[in-house]
Amino acid sequence: MAQGKRPHAALETWIWVLIYGGLFALILGLATGRASPALGWALAIPGVLLATVGVVLIYVRSRLKDSP
Repeated sequence: MAQGKRPHAALETWIWVLIYGGLFALILGLATGRASPALGWALAIPGVLLATVGVVLIYVRSRLKDSP
């Protein structure tokens, strides 16, 4: 696709990378928490924050205007 047809493609890519990466870190933190609670929390908390940023970016993307 030409660059002019999808002006927000990079933002959309970052949204899904943040959501899926954050959820992966959360699950990894929950699984690791049984063996090492401190390491589990150290993985889970940033994972939740990353996923939250991704969800907020979905809202931001919905408010952006597409250029004609």
